[in-house]
Amino acid sequence: MQWSPSDQETVTQDIRVFSGSAHRELAQEICDYMQVPLLPSITSRFSNDNLYVHLGMSVREKRVFIVQPLSPPASDHLLELLMMVDAARHASARRIHAVIPYFSYARSDKKDEPRISITARLIADLLTTAGASHVITMTLHSPQVHGFFPIPVDHLTAESVFIRHFRQRDLSNTVVVSPDIGHAKRAAKLARALNVPLAAANKQRLSDDHVVIDALIGDVRGKDVIISDDEIATAGSVVELIEHLKCENVGRITVAGTHGVFSGPAIDRLRAIPEISEIVTTNTVPVPEKKRLPNMTILSVGSIFADAMRCNTLGRSVGKLFAFWMDESEAGQNAKHSEPSHTDAGGPPEANA
Repeated sequence: MQWSPSDQETVTQDIRVFSGSAHRELAQEICDYMQVPLLPSITSRFSNDNLYVHLGMSVREKRVFIVQPLSPPASDHLLELLMMVDAARHASARRIHAVIPYFSYARSDKKDEPRISITARLIADLLTTAGASHVITMTLHSPQVHGFFPIPVDHLTAESVFIRHFRQRDLSNTVVVSPDIGHAKRAAKLARALNVPLAAANKQRLSDDHVVIDALIGDVRGKDVIISDDEIATAGSVVELIEHLKCENVGRITVAGTHGVFSGPAIDRLRAIPEISEIVTTNTVPVPEKKRLPNMTILSVGSIFADAMRCNTLGRSVGKLFAFWMDESEAGQNAKHSEPSHTDAGGPPEANA
């Protein structure tokens, strides 16, 4: 996106950016793209383990952005975010944007067992009560979580950085594979952008780190595959899918996921599969050095968040950054299918525009 000098002046004067303790490196990267300073804040603990947060600069009548992914320890980082939002509200901030690159509780989006919490909705309510007026997040595990918030949410996608990365290779014999047919829409967009076919697995989750795949839909035999998922947590889905793919004599195997959480046995599981050519993720969550495998590539999404934050500051559309925004080909096809007749519309199209 292009920005004029006057745009930059408005951004510099109007916003204040702070970071929680979860991922200061990403927050600094976002600020570098925006050419604004990352302002100081303090997070500490009292002797009784209570958290203490302090924003290190005045935010009165300013637009405040607080960057904090809900990475492990997710509950501590959530409470810290809530306290920072509350501190900004009580300091008379004009508008408070919670920038949550990884919203981990999006997996808790329904009541599929008796007597459990729909935690994603609970956290949406907590953020609103704390004083957030807007949320910016990326690649929610369950897109419907967007609707849990009573405040505006910008649901961004990392698709552009994956497309740029994968277009650097020969894709003539490649297929994108979704580990879960229920979440194939996101993989389908990537496949369409790369102009390659799509395949999907039918997955049943038995526990947090154990899944069973009982069917694979699509032609993958002898193909190079890109396994595309929203996040890589314990890597249970990836491991199970690769076992099925090996039976199809696939070629190069690439694992791609927006959120590289790599919790529990994930790294050991991935390290034990020599058939994986590359693991591609983004920096929505910090990946410590001990978890960085030789075949791992971490792409930056700092510029995407920076553009979204600039657009919000300047009152411009962020539609093209959205996770489920239609590309031009989709929009054209939908327009053809939905174009009303003169009779149905009550007149020529021009009269109803």
